[in-house]
Amino acid sequence: MRYRRIAAIAGVSAVALAISLARAAAPEPLKVGDAAPDAQSVDQDGRPVSLSKLYGAGWTLVYFYPKADTPGCTAEACSLRDAFEDLTKKGVTVIGVSADTPKEQKAFQEKYHLPFTLIADSGKNVIRAFGVPTTMGFASRQSFLIKGGRIVWRDLHASTKQQAADILKAVSAG
Repeated sequence: MRYRRIAAIAGVSAVALAISLARAAAPEPLKVGDAAPDAQSVDQDGRPVSLSKLYGAGWTLVYFYPKADTPGCTAEACSLRDAFEDLTKKGVTVIGVSADTPKEQKAFQEKYHLPFTLIADSGKNVIRAFGVPTTMGFASRQSFLIKGGRIVWRDLHASTKQQAADILKAVSAG
């Protein structure tokens, strides 16, 4: 009710005001040089996951997407799947994260034969730890490349079809 009165005074809709307030309160995504966070959630099989245990000796890509099995998220995941051998040869471990349930993540993984871990972050522990903003409960499409426990590259507007090429370019440059 309070927002409606404020919105009426400002001449905007209550929904527009709520979205604006949510964006203003959104966390700041981690920056290059920041320590990679250790957050807990579960994977596509419902097994507990401690993110720091997934960070390998080489590169670790943690990419966030809004919703499993939607067109953009599928294009992004399939880009990484199709280049998975090249990514692996470069020492990249791939981890996908969304607020989906383990059941939804598992179905997505199986349907598209995704060879990497998908974190079912319905509690948004990992999403919050990386400072990834959400809209209506869906994580923004962002990617973070980690090496030596630190963020070494980030993409706050990650590509769907070119995600793997962007990662390979970042790894080659770094």
